[in-house]
Amino acid sequence: GLHGLKAPTQVLDCGNSGTTMRLLMGVLAGQPFSSRLTGDASLNQRPMGRVIEPLTQMGAQIEEMRAGPKERVIRIDGQPLGGMRYAMPMASAQVKSSLLLAGLYASGTLEIVEPMASRNHSELMLMARGLPLRREADLITLSQREKLKALDTEIPGDISSAAFFLVGLGMVPDGEITLQGVGINPTRTGILEVLQGMGADIQVSQTREWGGESVADLIVRPAPLKGTKIAGAVIPKMIDEIPVFCVAASQASGETVISDAQELRVKESDRIAAVVEEFKKLSININELNDGMHLFGPQSVMGGHVSSRGDHRMAMALAIAGLGAEGEVIIDEVESVEVSYPGFWEDYRRLGGQAQIT
Repeated sequence: GLHGLKAPTQVLDCGNSGTTMRLLMGVLAGQPFSSRLTGDASLNQRPMGRVIEPLTQMGAQIEEMRAGPKERVIRIDGQPLGGMRYAMPMASAQVKSSLLLAGLYASGTLEIVEPMASRNHSELMLMARGLPLRREADLITLSQREKLKALDTEIPGDISSAAFFLVGLGMVPDGEITLQGVGINPTRTGILEVLQGMGADIQVSQTREWGGESVADLIVRPAPLKGTKIAGAVIPKMIDEIPVFCVAASQASGETVISDAQELRVKESDRIAAVVEEFKKLSININELNDGMHLFGPQSVMGGHVSSRGDHRMAMALAIAGLGAEGEVIIDEVESVEVSYPGFWEDYRRLGGQAQIT
């Protein structure tokens, strides 16, 4: 239950997962004990201030301790927390979720104002378990805290993982794949909506609900794409899918422009710079913008030697680009794929990829 946690006996290692670290900070901020969190070299360079600052306003005591640029321990000394009204400076599901989890242990009312809607998995999960969250336009309110109900839950397939094959089938000449039980939460379907708007042949079938989340099977067939412009409210709905979306854009006819995506700069890597630099090694002509990217298609993808930079989504996006390459694509640091999609390479080979993992 809410008060069943015990003090950890060692530093808690979050690996490469920013979601794990940020959400745990919310859970641990109100506990009656101290905790320490760390991660791998990549995670230890990612910004945590945007979570620490609002948690501190609730009364949390959190300290970042560094022994070097890639070595960090976050110490959390649990404190009684209070409610507040917090206007988020930018849309972030991780920050919002961390505050809601801290709010489970806080006195008073917690109000969160979002500049635009972000992923709402945490809200749906908490409401399905009996928490009376209220949502009115851009305001989320948590004022009553009762016991959460234990429920058996089926976990929907991750649309961020499905996205690689939504794009990948367009890199091969023919075929059909069905992705079963994929979550189609409206706050996450930006990649689906944008690809369909570009002409992708993606059929949404067998829609149903699991634990408050919408789920469907996605049937995908190759189809010609046309370029597009994406910005504004759709960006938070597909922020993690933008690297592989750029693969699709490289094969689309005409101009594609991505803007308002500056959050990509503070992911596992600077994904704007990484996409531009690594795609160019495959002879994909793509231009860097301050808040996104710009490219024309369709383009031929050539062989080359590229690096994921330790970023799981970059590794998989480069592998999907390699499906249509004229020549061998060698990707360094593919171990990072284990972070979010341990079965990726097996599924990649089923699609026709010739990956050899060393």
